[in-house]
This record gives sequence, structure tokens and C-alpha cells, in this order.
Amino acid sequence: MNISSSNPSSYKYEDYRETADWLLSHTEQRPKIAIICGSGLCGLADLLDNKTVFPYKGIPHFPNRTGHVSQLVFGELQGKQCVCMQGHFNKGYDIATVTYPVRVFFLLGVETLIITNAVGGLNPNFKVGDIMLIKDHINMPGYAGQNPLCGHNDERFGVRFPCMSDAYDKDLSSLAKEAAEEQGCSSFIQQGVYCMLAGPTFETIAECRALQKLGADAVGMSTVPEVVVARHCGLRVFGLSLITNKVVTDYNSQEKTNHDEVLETTHMRTQDLQRLISNLLAKM
Repeated sequence: MNISSSNPSSYKYEDYRETADWLLSHTEQRPKIAIICGSGLCGLADLLDNKTVFPYKGIPHFPNRTGHVSQLVFGELQGKQCVCMQGHFNKGYDIATVTYPVRVFFLLGVETLIITNAVGGLNPNFKVGDIMLIKDHINMPGYAGQNPLCGHNDERFGVRFPCMSDAYDKDLSSLAKEAAEEQGCSSFIQQGVYCMLAGPTFETIAECRALQKLGADAVGMSTVPEVVVARHCGLRVFGLSLITNKVVTDYNSQEKTNHDEVLETTHMRTQDLQRLISNLLAKM
């Protein structure tokens, strides 16, 4: 994620409110579900019907980013009104920028956040191509004071000290397991703990070994700040991690993690992940 140390309070409530009001005035859709697409998973937005698309650069106060796809897509999936974020902020952006969209979603009336990511597998029982339902997370940047809730707390979003022991909604996870079984993909569904490191480098062997001892099952460079802000706002959260590579834990290994491998695995499993989210929404 490569978080900078800029002030997490660099945006004011009025900025979020203006962004939300502008979006509400430009579409009749009123989403209750927001979906943040992780690396290589932007095709989720293609599932939406009756789409309205807003490029980031045209939305007041909304952060802009470099990349092939950078837009909000409003639409319907399984009869549910959704907003899908194509292109997330996880490379070189400060923590206020990374989490800005989540507070906008809250002011739009969103009640549930679904977030996806591509991760390295730490659990030796996980295989490349497995989909992990996130049951908890370890916020390593948070240990160093990089938390999106640092600074002044605005009670209009949430309380000063929000609980994180229930960050990931158990009911949604149960529904996802049902959906996976019904669509015949339960053989590659896992459940585990996601650990976030700041990136942009992949992890060293010593770091991977340490994370395994901490109880992490997968490691990535995103997701946690958005989840923290979503829970602060009272949103239900469901997270999915696609295991795109196995981390290297052996000094004699010649394997090297690379981004091309991540994208290749993502492409292989994209349709399964999209179907899982679509079937989950049908059950909500």
C-alpha cells in the first residue's frame, strides 16, 4: 500500500458530503452494497445491470489515480443496488486517500462493504487459486501508528474507539459458504486471517516466517484501512482473498514472487470469484 505519513484528517466532513451529494444528484440509484475490486478483479463491475459510470477524475473531491480503470460503477446485481469501485488506491497513496471512498459510500446509504484482494498464501495448506474468506486481519501498519482513524474523530461517522473483534460479518461468511457449496467450488474455499503489510515490495523470507508464527494465513498490501473505516461507520464487511501465489519461506528455493504471476492466477479464478459474489448477493 506504501502509505505516506500525511495527516489522516486532511479531508473534512463537508468534502465527503459534497462528493456523496453530487453522486446522488447524478444517478437515481441508491446503493446498499459497495464492492471494492482488488488487483485484477475489476471485471466484477461487468456483472452489474443498468449501469451508470463515473470516472474518478470527474467526481468532486474524489481521489484520482493512474491506471487503466478508474471509475465508480452504479448498477444492479441479483436485484440489489450496488456501487462498484474499479481501481482501488493502494500504491503510493496516503491513508486518507485510500479510505476516502468508504466514507462517501456510507453517506450514499451503503450498509454493506464487500472487498476483494489478491494475496500470497502463508498457510501451507492453501493452494494457488484458493479463495479465502477473511475471518480476521492483522494490521501491521497499525502497529506503527498508520491507522486511518488517527487524529480528530468526527462523531458523524462513528465513535472514537470502535470495536474490531467483529470486523468481518459472520452471517455473510456463512452465506458465502452456502453459495460456494451450491456452485460446486467449496473444494477451493478456505477461511483465514489476512495480514496487511505496507508494500510495495513483496515480503522477505524472514517476514513470511514471522507472519506465519503470528497466525496469518495470507498476506497482501491493501484492504485493512478500508475495513477499519467501514466498521467505524457501522458498515457490515465481507472480505475475499484470492491466493495468487505461495510465499517463499525456504532460503534454498529459487522461486520469486512477481506481479505477472498474481495477474495470471487472478485471470484463472475470476469467473469463480464473480459467481460467488453474485450468488452471495442473491442470498442477502
